Amino acid sequence: MAPPFRAEQIGSLLRPDELIAARTAAGQTVSYSTEPIPEELQKLTEKSIAQVVEQQLDRNVRPIMSGEFERSIYYAGFFEHLEGTRIVEVPVPAGLRNGLPVLHVMARLGMTMREAVIAVGKIRYVRSPYLADWEYLRSLMPSPAQWKECKFTLPPITWQHLQLRAGTAFTSSSPYTTDKEYFADLAQAFAQELRTLYDAGLRSVQVDDPQLLYFLTDEFRAGCRADGLNPDELLDLYIWAHNECLRGRPADLHVGIHLCRGNMPQSTHIVSGSYEQIAQRLFTGLDFDTFYLEYDTERAGDFQPLRHLPVGKNAVLGVVSTKDPALEDLDELENRVYEAADVIAQGQYRSRQEVLNSTLGVSPQCGFSSVGRGRGIGMTEGKMWEKLQLVQRLAERVWGRTV
Repeated sequence: MAPPFRAEQIGSLLRPDELIAARTAAGQTVSYSTEPIPEELQKLTEKSIAQVVEQQLDRNVRPIMSGEFERSIYYAGFFEHLEGTRIVEVPVPAGLRNGLPVLHVMARLGMTMREAVIAVGKIRYVRSPYLADWEYLRSLMPSPAQWKECKFTLPPITWQHLQLRAGTAFTSSSPYTTDKEYFADLAQAFAQELRTLYDAGLRSVQVDDPQLLYFLTDEFRAGCRADGLNPDELLDLYIWAHNECLRGRPADLHVGIHLCRGNMPQSTHIVSGSYEQIAQRLFTGLDFDTFYLEYDTERAGDFQPLRHLPVGKNAVLGVVSTKDPALEDLDELENRVYEAADVIAQGQYRSRQEVLNSTLGVSPQCGFSSVGRGRGIGMTEGKMWEKLQLVQRLAERVWGRTV
């Protein structure tokens, strides 16, 4: 199965200033909330989503997405709506995992507390956190036949567990005594959400897990060891947990995973380094259909780790930057796609053309505003659309089409 779109986008789009101001005024900038959104803010959110969807339709940008305008940050909206969980504030850095690379960013921002969602009872899926958001997005499509042109993003099952100090993702009041017990129930909730969205017509999902790339850093791996954990065994646990979410999913539900090095405001990234150290384990171990990969700068390393990509899985190359407003050179981008295809072809004992036909797509390296108020230095709405249309032109250059 080839990627559903040759020209992709990763999810978040720049929010209109009016929406940012309204969310701030309403106190809707926290990561997690179970409080209903004020009616006026909900109306403005829906209006903003309708306008950005119209822009995507007019500009032929695919897949169609809400821009995550309904969220304050990309991982919001799921964990806090599960039965058996509670929103808490944890101290920074004491409440977070040793060696967490994002601690440097938090220190620079002066953060002393961080929100988290922990399990205080048995985790149960009681209602869909995202169904209403998906139903509104699909309502904006000209016909139900075009629902398949949409994509929806979900946070990763690993988010809380990897962020929090080892052993604190669930409390003694919960029924969990092991990490696998905790993840088993959480994975069941994720699988139920996938089924709910699928039954409502969604056919393409992207899971965002930039934290898996923390395993590239000596800092994080040393932090694991300081906690008495083997970092490779912890990564294996996370791979297992992700795959549990996908168990029993419908055959025609495409699910990909986005792996980048961070997308904080002011063009900040969290880590650097090649995928090499963990590429074989991720590409062969994870059961996702597609890997959305950051490849816009030397920060991501070269394409050699792609030799581990097995036949039957896809890679969408994030060769266009959302952090830098300067437009990339189309000829250089085309050459980079062929370079990546050659690496994959060598690893799979296939031809370049076979790999291009069956395996690759292109995209920006990340969303444009994973954090609601964030954007790359110098990035504007106009530049954002230019970047997305550059991705389209690249796909047309390589494949003659964007889907």
